[in-house]
Amino acid sequence: MSINILLQPTTWLGKQYHKGKKMNKDYKIAIIGCGNLGLSIVNGLLDTQGFYAENLTVTKRHPESLFYFKAQGINVLSDNKEAATAADMVILGVKPYNVAHILNEISPVLDKDKQVIVSLATGITLDDILSQIDSSTTVFRVMPNIAADIQESVTCICGKNHTSDNEEIVHRMFNSIGITITIEEHLMEAATVLGACGIAYVLRFMRAMTQGGIQIGFDAKTANKIVNQTVKGAAELIIKKGIHPEAAIDKVTTPKGCTIVGLNEMEHHGFSAAMVRGVLASYKDIEK
Repeated sequence: MSINILLQPTTWLGKQYHKGKKMNKDYKIAIIGCGNLGLSIVNGLLDTQGFYAENLTVTKRHPESLFYFKAQGINVLSDNKEAATAADMVILGVKPYNVAHILNEISPVLDKDKQVIVSLATGITLDDILSQIDSSTTVFRVMPNIAADIQESVTCICGKNHTSDNEEIVHRMFNSIGITITIEEHLMEAATVLGACGIAYVLRFMRAMTQGGIQIGFDAKTANKIVNQTVKGAAELIIKKGIHPEAAIDKVTTPKGCTIVGLNEMEHHGFSAAMVRGVLASYKDIEK
């Protein structure tokens, strides 16, 4: 199994995209069904150097909540077919149970020789998508997380019927909002749990740590600030040093020190086991 990790580039604009065409400022993206995850992607793209807002179209059944994007040059529509017609990349941001309906709606206007279809829907396979449209269409399953909002997402990607060029354009698109990892399709549900659900796990840990900080004397604002920077620092330490978390823990657990006492108390109450069980529970539910 091959897993490739691509780091964020400095700009959105690249050298090439699918079918050998030059990727340029006219590359158009449509996000069909722009919900919370879609909004995070939009916000990340708007902060990306070299990305042109006028080339982005977003849709929603009731688009009024998205109208504020118009002031930034984004096209806001309720017509999915109109949005898909003009797009080079069509991103499906709808719930899994709506994917078949949306594909049936837009399939008459899709061009298999031009367009890339990207699905954010959990549990909808590449073959599920291709069963609704021309089977030779380039399709990708992509799982970012809400940190796309601040260009810090981890996005897992797999695809079918793609060339190296159109795979590159999808990676470049999602690298603009964080980093991307190429995985095999059978791992996509696991990627959803670890990368997307994982945000919530970390936030719940941070909330609990803040509550502990309040109990030992800090006001909520100060405790939250300390916790936020501590978690950020821990992640950056592991990333930049390239070390295992346990190696970093060893550096702060002195003999008979307060750190090891706290860690042992957490483990006594099942901290690591609870985390693992939570991950497994989410995975079992997503597999239903």
